[in-house]
Amino acid sequence: MTDAELVVRTRAGDGEAFGLLVSRYHDACWRFAYHMLGERADAEDVVQDTFLRAYLAIGRYDERDQFRGWLFRILTNQCRNFLTSRGRRTRRFIQDDAAIDSATAPTSTTPVGVEDAALLRALAQLDPLQREALLLKYAEGLEYGEMSAMTGAGESALKMRVKRGSERLRALLGRDFEGPAS
Repeated sequence: MTDAELVVRTRAGDGEAFGLLVSRYHDACWRFAYHMLGERADAEDVVQDTFLRAYLAIGRYDERDQFRGWLFRILTNQCRNFLTSRGRRTRRFIQDDAAIDSATAPTSTTPVGVEDAALLRALAQLDPLQREALLLKYAEGLEYGEMSAMTGAGESALKMRVKRGSERLRALLGRDFEGPAS
């Protein structure tokens, strides 16, 4: 069943249809939120709020957009609001080895493509907008047009954030960064 079909069923009051959408996108949303916020509990709260907001706003969803993009737009805004409300513009992300061990432990919600502890530490030191752009580009594999639709930023601004974020990561890691290792 397509996302569009599940949206139609959700609008008709089928809660199971929305549950299927949640199942389909939960892990990707959680990975993104975790990398943006650096705390599992914070990521879980933000993802839960994101799905609640999506459910409440599903009547305003424009079927011409991809559901994933619409959902990630809500998610990125929730992450930004969370960071702003907590004064986390400066990073605290991964602060100790226990957290890094936990973050890199193989679980069903282990962030895919960003398993390297040094990379997690380096990501934590980036400007949140650069980190957001890098995660959307490399962890989620989005094109700049999709990223633009999600974030509201122009494609050239996003390319610059990815470029500068990559340069900063390169400097922090002391090696080349061309996206996560495959």
